[in-house]
Amino acid sequence: MTASSASPESTGAALATTTSATPLRIAIAGASGRMGRMLIEAVLQADDCQLAGALDVPGSPALGQDASAFLGRSSGVPIVTDLREGLANAQVLIDFTRPEGTLAHLQACRELGVKLVIGTTGFSEEQKAQITEAAKEVAIVMAPNMSVGVNVVMRLLDMAARALKEGYDIEIIEAHHRHKVDAPSGTALKMGEVVASALGRDLKDCAVYGREGVTGERDPSTIGFATVRGGDIIGDHTVLFAGTGERIEISHKSSSRAGYAQGSLRAARFLSNQASGLFGMEAVLGLG
Repeated sequence: MTASSASPESTGAALATTTSATPLRIAIAGASGRMGRMLIEAVLQADDCQLAGALDVPGSPALGQDASAFLGRSSGVPIVTDLREGLANAQVLIDFTRPEGTLAHLQACRELGVKLVIGTTGFSEEQKAQITEAAKEVAIVMAPNMSVGVNVVMRLLDMAARALKEGYDIEIIEAHHRHKVDAPSGTALKMGEVVASALGRDLKDCAVYGREGVTGERDPSTIGFATVRGGDIIGDHTVLFAGTGERIEISHKSSSRAGYAQGSLRAARFLSNQASGLFGMEAVLGLG
């Protein structure tokens, strides 16, 4: 069969192949920050993704520069502060910024039909409600930690808490770099929520976020949190189940932000098949 007489079936197959090979166009918020740069590098290295926009705050010295200049190469994508300009060609925005910035980006994404991967932490309940509402119109993945390993740990914590619900005190210890502004970390809080839910409790009612002075004996129904801030620690999390005669520790330690970036790209790829809805990383990873 010659090319000029190709059947509709073969033409359709060719079109499907072309469509599936079309790179996913991704914009990055906080483009000049540590996580933003890691995300940009990950997008540029992915054969199935294309850097389509780069956003930063007004006054950033990086504005107007090429988004990949820090890599010593040119992407042809300038860092801008105008949301409509930065999102004009994007299908998905990946955002690891601050709650106020993310909500501004959310509104623009909602208006433009751009899907959103949110790795920002520190949202209030009211702010989370705004994200839930927006997800009725645009697909969103939101997770306090995009690392594949951390989200596998979440599943392990659910299993452990159900098995160790009697006779074990539970403490969550997390450590991050000196620049982190919220505490406990969003990941630590999510771990607490997973454990509390497995135990049939509400974290708001059983969490203890600090101890000082004469505190009395430990209430066995509580879940304790300890926070460390210092140096350049990327992110360490340990959940301790302390029983009589034994301790079980489930830990995750990050030595690079690369894991967060790769998990974010998996979330972006997942969103390419979603029209709307709010999803967690468990959906992205098929963990239920």
